[in-house]
Amino acid sequence: MPGDPTRDQMIDSMIRVDHAGEHGAVRIYAGQLAVLAGTDAEGTIREMAEQEQKHLSTFDSMIADRQVRPTALAPIWHVAGFALGAGTALLGPKAAMACTQAVEEVIDEHYAAQADQLGDDEKDLRDTIEEFRADERAHRDKAIEEGAEQAPGYEVLTSAVKAGSKLAIWLSSRI
Repeated sequence: MPGDPTRDQMIDSMIRVDHAGEHGAVRIYAGQLAVLAGTDAEGTIREMAEQEQKHLSTFDSMIADRQVRPTALAPIWHVAGFALGAGTALLGPKAAMACTQAVEEVIDEHYAAQADQLGDDEKDLRDTIEEFRADERAHRDKAIEEGAEQAPGYEVLTSAVKAGSKLAIWLSSRI
């Protein structure tokens, strides 16, 4: 339809938003670790953070190789991600896990929708998205296992984090 993005523009948007999301995830975990280092939660958070760093490195390479413009909102996500991670961690390890669960549920849906849009012409990108999606689902499951659903204000907290994550995706795909 007139005004719809071209296939190349759609792919660029996918890479831009995924790069932004992985950057945000790295910052969320950095914020959580700033508060929860030295606690029983540190090992779990550090393990997830290392996987997110690998995801970010992959998208860093894609941004460079495909010459995709990163989101102009990166400085905001840099600060906001850390603040979200630290803020939820200040509420306790279960609240930090509730944040992780909420973010990962949104990302799971987001990656699934992207994978469905990609054909064989973008098999490598689709495979990367599916691989990272599996990691994100494992993070969600680990967060639940670690007590996310017992966090104080769980419903309100996860609803707010999901809404913010969806807004960040929408904005980063466009700006």
